[in-house]
Amino acid sequence: MVKLSRRETLVLAVGTTVLSVFPNGQRAQAGSREAADLIGKFTGGKTAQKGKVAIELPEIAENGGNVPLAISVDAPMAADNYVSEVVVVAEHNPAPEVVKFDFTPMSGKAAVTTRIRLAQSQNVVVVAKTSKGEFFTSQRFVKVTVGGCGG
Repeated sequence: MVKLSRRETLVLAVGTTVLSVFPNGQRAQAGSREAADLIGKFTGGKTAQKGKVAIELPEIAENGGNVPLAISVDAPMAADNYVSEVVVVAEHNPAPEVVKFDFTPMSGKAAVTTRIRLAQSQNVVVVAKTSKGEFFTSQRFVKVTVGGCGG
């Protein structure tokens, strides 16, 4: 049985997901590797648990330059336990870190609405960090079309 580190497992999972979606394996691997490294740096190598992060993105974006995104994290916002940071990563953008949000207990809730740019069809990964050092994640695939043609 082969033992993998958490970081290797994360890279393998992201890479496998991307390779199953994109026909150009080399480009997909390079983009997913950079995104996985960015997420690994954000989490300090810890594994992010799936769940608690809700992402609202359209399945199909007719204009990759203006994609609506809403994020909310189902977590307490108390003085001793709150969501402190949320990072949004687009695996195949030229710069994978799309945006990073900082929160405090005074934020009331960990929720944001914005618009992002996506260079092509890809997974958008959101990772939330709590003040206790826990990490939660979720991802969505968005198909970017030109003129809404679905191609």
